[in-house]
Amino acid sequence: MPALAQKRSRPGDKGSTARDKLRKSLLKWYDHEGRDLPWRLREGRPDPYGVWLSEIMLQQTTVAAVAPYFARFLERWPNVEALAGASRDDVLGAWAGLGYYSRARNLHAAAQAMAAGGIPQDEAGWRELKGVGQYTAAAIAAIAFDEPTNVVDGNVERVIARLRAVETPLPDAKAELRALASELVTADRPGDWAQALMDLGATVCTPRSPKCDACPWVGECAAYATGAPETYPRRAAKPERPRRYGAVFRIERNGEFWLVRRPDKGLLGGMAALPTTEWRDKKWPRAEALKHAPVAGDWKKTGAIEHVFTHFALTLDVYSAETAPPNDGWWGDASALPTVFKKAAKAGGK
Repeated sequence: MPALAQKRSRPGDKGSTARDKLRKSLLKWYDHEGRDLPWRLREGRPDPYGVWLSEIMLQQTTVAAVAPYFARFLERWPNVEALAGASRDDVLGAWAGLGYYSRARNLHAAAQAMAAGGIPQDEAGWRELKGVGQYTAAAIAAIAFDEPTNVVDGNVERVIARLRAVETPLPDAKAELRALASELVTADRPGDWAQALMDLGATVCTPRSPKCDACPWVGECAAYATGAPETYPRRAAKPERPRRYGAVFRIERNGEFWLVRRPDKGLLGGMAALPTTEWRDKKWPRAEALKHAPVAGDWKKTGAIEHVFTHFALTLDVYSAETAPPNDGWWGDASALPTVFKKAAKAGGK
């Protein structure tokens, strides 16, 4: 039995009664109001492969964005063996546009590990795989294997912070919120419990304008009792996002572009891209930028694009030329490019 289960109140005491009331009301709400999602089964045991695939895709990405990618991946690679047998380039290409591309590289590596050694059966086993952290391992174990794990993502943090009116600001409150969430975990319907908490945060206990009148916990919510539930969780002031600058080089022929492969390590590692300078914290003067052009040519500035990554904002000057391509690279269309390079490909188009 997990350590968190050993710390629960004894049946019949005050803590257990309060917990059971919260659990009963939320699970009842989930049975009627839980989201219907492509990777979610209401009856029977879900396929661990599909659960894992969806959870990796959902890391820092919305349900709406993930749904079509999930469907395409399942159609193309219906099981872990098929995904493991795919080339990494094909997986990266299919992932293009979903962002956070290290997830795709880790997904492929984890699929190969599972094809060779079997699919893990518990939280600890999932933690051994690339790209599977604490939350993801707990979610897969609960949903696919009915393990009573403590599943805490951003939605759950927000729900618990409001339920208990936690004054400690994020990110310092994470350990406290995790401990409070663990007090509500039992061996009864662990997968449904995890998904119910996440659904409550995603659809009712939203960051702005929470729908408190639709919440099954409104009567027990300490933040609601303050009259300002939307002010929870408390947050420390965010530092200003830094800005970087670069130049990108666009060679087009019959609707295709000259593409290169980015290094495996670093941002957008292993992805197809347009040739580019280093991205740095000061602007590139034209003459300096063109020293880094992939090939000599009559380069003209045809635009500039803006893109925001998690940790910085990026401005890229776009230079275009009708010239013979360099030796390294290939012709390809823009469909498999990361979003930042799709934007650059469009800049200066006829």
